[in-house]
Amino acid sequence: MEENLVTLTIDGVEVKTKKGTTILEAARQVGIDIPTLCFLKDINEMGDCRMCIVEVEGRRGFATSCIQTVEEGMVVHTHTPNVLEARHVILDLIISNHAKDCLTCTRSGNCELQTLATKFNVLDVEFPGEMTKHKIDNLSPSIVRDFNKCILCRRCVAACKNVQKIGAIDCINRGFESCISTVGDHSLNDVNCTNCGQCIQACPTGALHEKETIDDVWVKLKDPDTYVVVQTAPAARVALGEEFGMPIGTNVTGKMVTALKRLGFDKVFDTNTGADFTIMEEANEFVERFTQNGVLPMITSCSPGWVKYIEMNYPELLPHLSTCKSPHQMFGALVKTYFAQKEGIDPSKIYMVSVMPCIAKKFERQREEMKNDEGLWDVDNVITTRELSRMIKQANIEFEKLEDSKFDNPMGEATGAAAIFGTTGGVMEAALRTAQDTLTGQNLEKIDFEQVRGGDGIKRATVNIAGKDVKVVAASGLANAQKIMEEIKSGKADYQFVEIMACPGGCVMGGGQPIKSSKIRREVDVRKLRADALYSIDEKSTIRKSHENPILKQIYAEYLEKPGSHIAHKLLHTHYIKREKYNI
Repeated sequence: MEENLVTLTIDGVEVKTKKGTTILEAARQVGIDIPTLCFLKDINEMGDCRMCIVEVEGRRGFATSCIQTVEEGMVVHTHTPNVLEARHVILDLIISNHAKDCLTCTRSGNCELQTLATKFNVLDVEFPGEMTKHKIDNLSPSIVRDFNKCILCRRCVAACKNVQKIGAIDCINRGFESCISTVGDHSLNDVNCTNCGQCIQACPTGALHEKETIDDVWVKLKDPDTYVVVQTAPAARVALGEEFGMPIGTNVTGKMVTALKRLGFDKVFDTNTGADFTIMEEANEFVERFTQNGVLPMITSCSPGWVKYIEMNYPELLPHLSTCKSPHQMFGALVKTYFAQKEGIDPSKIYMVSVMPCIAKKFERQREEMKNDEGLWDVDNVITTRELSRMIKQANIEFEKLEDSKFDNPMGEATGAAAIFGTTGGVMEAALRTAQDTLTGQNLEKIDFEQVRGGDGIKRATVNIAGKDVKVVAASGLANAQKIMEEIKSGKADYQFVEIMACPGGCVMGGGQPIKSSKIRREVDVRKLRADALYSIDEKSTIRKSHENPILKQIYAEYLEKPGSHIAHKLLHTHYIKREKYNI
């Protein structure tokens, strides 16, 4: 093993590390932090911004530590006067062509450029001059682009092109006029964007952010004639606390419910109940296809970014997609029918708000297929986990001091199976729990399908159900989705059930979740911490199979009849369309 190690010195500290390690990573192994800006581990490692420069003895000029690999005997200095002065100049030049509305920017306090400016004492711009002016693109229902705040780090480009294999954005023009934009400089609304929001998660500044709609929610909350109902997704409850200084992956379900009630919502419901309905309908659909020679493999449909992707890129494979609506859309449909009828409320007076980790849900909720026969939307507004945190802060609620509350009845009870919907592999595992009981006619004790768990982008497994082998695969991230779709398209795939989530790691890493700096993402497995919290909720749940949820049994008995019934199809299922990549 020794021949694979390199010994070097960084700031007087001897470091032994593997060949091929960058100076940046070698320094971090001994607790030396080198600042970065364009660097994003495993996504963008180009050395463009030059913030990570260091001096290496015996060499002229600076070395870019995020791409320069270590060498035997190398002596590195990370904060000499020359290095500090150069970083100061770099920051000054970047800020000189950057919007100065930091106080009102959505990323204020969580902006990597702002943090570096403070750290290196860049208090004024020494090189004022001409600034580029860019239009603000706010036509997308999900994403706002304000490239007056862009620093050309290209992290968003790398996330879109390399991680998601979409390539909706790239650098256009040259020199001073360079900017990140789309083909033909058109709106994101008119190109092949899937609304996944991974570009937002990658952006170090406020150049990209979700299209905020909390003002509309405040208006409805103040309207005495509107009955405002809110539902919260599983992934939101294990991330919301991070916006209030709590450790990553803290389960704040009880505090979240209390905060929502204090904000003034008339009912606070759990999207997990909708997830249980999704499992009932999806498992029933899978069993029918599996036993009656239906179109296989069946592919999950609860990720709207993924649904838009297949509509644009593989429309010929749409018959493989489950017809089930996503959990929050199912839940919204039931609130405006079953719940409204039971409570004697005019459905037109109900305003349904979904708190989601996903900005593609903002696109999904306004699809024409998500309207009922009376012209009412299943869901009227989608706000992200981040937007909910802003509402709580606006209301001056001290979140971390709140007592726990429970979701409201009659639609606030959910199972552990629903909780794991928020992580990759969770939808499949939850569906398999119900499918196996349905196919065997037994209440089986085996409910953990660990073969489909974990952070791998693609997880293949064979599970035995009722004496038959079922080949399954769970994929997260659209680059991995593309690999699976190509297998199916070519006829090489032998799967019966496929789960796909647009965001790498699933909803816990959705575009609407709290944004973590590149430094935190280097040091901590954010996905795992949030996912582990969801699995913990599942393990502690009294009921861990969707079909055993008493609320579901009641609603099916009183209203829906059975999974797959005519009324269930009318309310809980949908259809898809071939979608053009470019509307330009």
